[in-house]
Amino acid sequence: MPDARAVIDPAVVVGQVDDRLFGSFVEHMGRAVYGGIYEPGHPSANAAGWRRDVVELVREMGVTLVRYPGGNFVSGYDWEDGVGPRQARPTRLDRAWRSIESNAVGTDDFLAWTRLVGLEPMLAVNLGTRGVEAARNLVEYCNGQAGSRYADWRAANGHPRPYGVRTWCLGNEMDGPWQIGHTSAIEYGRLAADAGRAMRLVDPSIELVACGSSGSKMPTFGSWEETVLDIAWEVADHISLHSYYDPAAYETVGDYLACSLDLERMIDTVAATADAVADRKGSRKRIGLSVDEWNVWHFAEHRSREDPEGPYRVAPSLAEDEHDLADALAVGCLLIALLRHTDRVRIACLAQLVNVIPAIRTVDGGAAWRQASFHPFADVARLGRGTVLGFALDGPTYRVDGEGQVQAIDAVAVRDAAAGSVTVFAVNRLDRPLGLEAELRNLGPLAVDEHRILTDPDIHASNTAADPDRIAPRPGVNARIGAGRLSVELPPRSWNVVRLTDAAGEGSAGGT
Repeated sequence: MPDARAVIDPAVVVGQVDDRLFGSFVEHMGRAVYGGIYEPGHPSANAAGWRRDVVELVREMGVTLVRYPGGNFVSGYDWEDGVGPRQARPTRLDRAWRSIESNAVGTDDFLAWTRLVGLEPMLAVNLGTRGVEAARNLVEYCNGQAGSRYADWRAANGHPRPYGVRTWCLGNEMDGPWQIGHTSAIEYGRLAADAGRAMRLVDPSIELVACGSSGSKMPTFGSWEETVLDIAWEVADHISLHSYYDPAAYETVGDYLACSLDLERMIDTVAATADAVADRKGSRKRIGLSVDEWNVWHFAEHRSREDPEGPYRVAPSLAEDEHDLADALAVGCLLIALLRHTDRVRIACLAQLVNVIPAIRTVDGGAAWRQASFHPFADVARLGRGTVLGFALDGPTYRVDGEGQVQAIDAVAVRDAAAGSVTVFAVNRLDRPLGLEAELRNLGPLAVDEHRILTDPDIHASNTAADPDRIAPRPGVNARIGAGRLSVELPPRSWNVVRLTDAAGEGSAGGT
């Protein structure tokens, strides 16, 4: 007998997955840029200084969009410092991360890197120490046609064609007391509205992300979003959510693996707040959610390494977490939460990409490798495209303080009609195997094409430069279909991917 039963029904649709859900984040923090994506002289570096080993891992990971240049960094950043000849660029003090910024990498360089990798950029403007004019000018520099001051400056710097950057963040975490230019919701809302209008006068096609609160535990959470959207409603296409989870904050691994419930509540709260503002304004506009910073973060462990009283340093090692299997499973649950809310979540950025709270780690002059958390992201980016289907689940639960009873299995299903496939992503949160049986309604004849498992006897095992593949997916052998039902055993504390394809060979997975 299965431990849990589910129903997958194409008549129950959650939403269409936006490709920008598989985004990540590169900030001028620690070794994310210098020693991460950019390291001239590295054995793998190309002529422009980009680490090709990192490029290949980012492509393998399936990242579709990268947010840049911050983060806290952007609130003190003068974008003009990072364009033009490198030898003429000034060296600055970055007060956000107490670092020395050479500006060897700036806007043109980052956009060249996104084209090399084959992904979409998402740029943030400085609404901390700068404002309307700098934001407007940056849009003109990136997207303007020749014949204007900043577009001509871009051309003079060797980039005659507009970049066409689509998605823009109106500042970063402006409710946070740690933020340079920290302000009130009313003041930020007015600034975001003014900046957004000016940016759109340059390029009406851009999408704008207004800053939401910096986290669900902030005293401003909820009220901040309501005020900002009320003031900046006409310019905002999306509002941001930031969410990090520290394993040190949880008593047990089981408690930690329930962290995604906080993200789900956060999404539901912000969506309801946005809809309430729309109702009050009599507007039919539906604000999208941009979860443009999310991840696990060993914050308690790494806080002291940031050395807030120490000297300014060049590319210091900050927040270089070593992700173990528990972290990978938490990331898997967070990915499932994002998929389960694709009716509202349009953009999501795993923060960050390389070396800082990373999916990918590097050694200066040496190796690059996949962290354990790399694998769930890569699986979802590869097979999570299409339509998220309803997934009614009835199964065992366990108790978590502050949450009550939590489902032992967290799962979601995504249908790719063009590929003729349905993929189930599932996490077993318990330390014993669990059997799952899913009724496949109106999906036509399906066969198991692939079952991948990420697990290890040691929940705290991780990948290192010396052992880069300790935690890696392996084939499963017990997923099967019979009488219109999928049966699979989920190993203890495991991430599972089960891909079903059209058994009739007609190129579409069912439907009526």
